[in-house]
Amino acid sequence: MKVNSLQYQHTHYAALGSPWSAKADRIQSATGILLGCFLLAHLHFESSILFGKETFYHVVQFLEGGMFSSTGHGMPIVTKVFSIFIMLVVMLHAAVALRRFPAQLGQWRALRNHMQGIKHKDSHAWFWQLVTGFILFFLAPVHIFTMITNPEIGPHLSAERVYHANAWLLYALLLPAVVVHAMIGLYRVAVKWGLIRHRKGLRKAIKVLIIYLMTLGILSLISYIMIGRSLVLPITPFVP
Repeated sequence: MKVNSLQYQHTHYAALGSPWSAKADRIQSATGILLGCFLLAHLHFESSILFGKETFYHVVQFLEGGMFSSTGHGMPIVTKVFSIFIMLVVMLHAAVALRRFPAQLGQWRALRNHMQGIKHKDSHAWFWQLVTGFILFFLAPVHIFTMITNPEIGPHLSAERVYHANAWLLYALLLPAVVVHAMIGLYRVAVKWGLIRHRKGLRKAIKVLIIYLMTLGILSLISYIMIGRSLVLPITPFVP
């Protein structure tokens, strides 16, 4: 049985027109903002490797609560606990977001026909958020689970994970998906809740931000690969 665009929209929005849907929208927006802000901070903290091993080392010690330690060294348990928290937020965000995901082939066809008929930039942005969200459903938990089970971070330890454990393959796929998904998500939240009305200017800002974050992430990844190539197994943790 074929499902046309009108049928899909009617069924889709009828299912969403409930008090739970309004609450789920708020949860999705709140968790999306939290994860988007976390991504912005995470990519910048990771990029401290571009300023050298010692800079990255001190950033890690600071984030892991080194100032509260008698030795001045950070505590990996902080990374573990925070990673568990982020995993729970991701699970909650995915749970409420999945209700909007086209579940049947006919719905995907209806969405494609709708996009071909109506050349609307926000509709295309939503489509790419769906695609990247699908990719992240598989990739993000792998990365977060790795940080839960192996929370040790440092110039040498992180480079070992990236190069010798071939995690660069995961990050090469994860980086564009998470950046595009998060930035489009922040744009849609700003528009949805009336935080900004100048969509054209905001879209330009989001495109610039995507390019900037992608560049930052790629340069950081290359730095870890170069450091990893110079290391000899077994790895000795970096200490300045």
